[in-house]
Amino acid sequence: MSSIQKIGILGGTFDPPHIGHLKLASHFAKILQLDQLLLIPSGEPWQKGADITPAEIRFQLTEGAGIDLARAFLYLKIPTQIGVDRIEIERAGPSYSIDTAKSLRERFGPKASLTWLTGADSLIHLPSWNSWRDLFKYMNFAVASRPHYDLDTEMSPEIKEILKVRQVFDPAALINEPSGLIYVDESLSVDLSSTDLRNRLKTPAHEQIASEQIPTHTLEIITKLGLYQ
Repeated sequence: MSSIQKIGILGGTFDPPHIGHLKLASHFAKILQLDQLLLIPSGEPWQKGADITPAEIRFQLTEGAGIDLARAFLYLKIPTQIGVDRIEIERAGPSYSIDTAKSLRERFGPKASLTWLTGADSLIHLPSWNSWRDLFKYMNFAVASRPHYDLDTEMSPEIKEILKVRQVFDPAALINEPSGLIYVDESLSVDLSSTDLRNRLKTPAHEQIASEQIPTHTLEIITKLGLYQ
């Protein structure tokens, strides 16, 4: 059994967090045997538009999702601890993943396995991230396939090249390595589009959509504050 501390990081705008995020978190928490999972809402997501929900409200929504995720972990007997982290909200200026990666590596030390959990679309667009190549100095990547995203046809030459060097096909490899590896999971296909969900919440059928796609405690906060109507 590995003695290395295993930390999963699920970052995002979380506007709002939804069932897709919880499915991705549960899947990787189990197969990567995570000791801890951090949900990290972005403070000022530089690649998003100006009309996003304020950071403090998105933090509340993420806390709500964390409650439901903890219940799911208990039901599934996944021992991973869940934390909702303010690291990006409290850091001034645009939220760059490289800054978060450096801070988390400093927090958990050089030996901990840090793994960024994400969807295939983020991997495809990784070259647009600030200092993206440096991210592999600080963390691994666990990538879930997504509907309508074909990695083979949509990957840039840069990502194809990085996969040749860093891709592993056994998730156990990430458990024992602090950083530098990529695992692409084809068994889980989740839709992580909060943008699409926000648009659907504006339709007449928003109540049914919300109850099916949004964690219970998150939905209570959305309803109370009258968000996304």
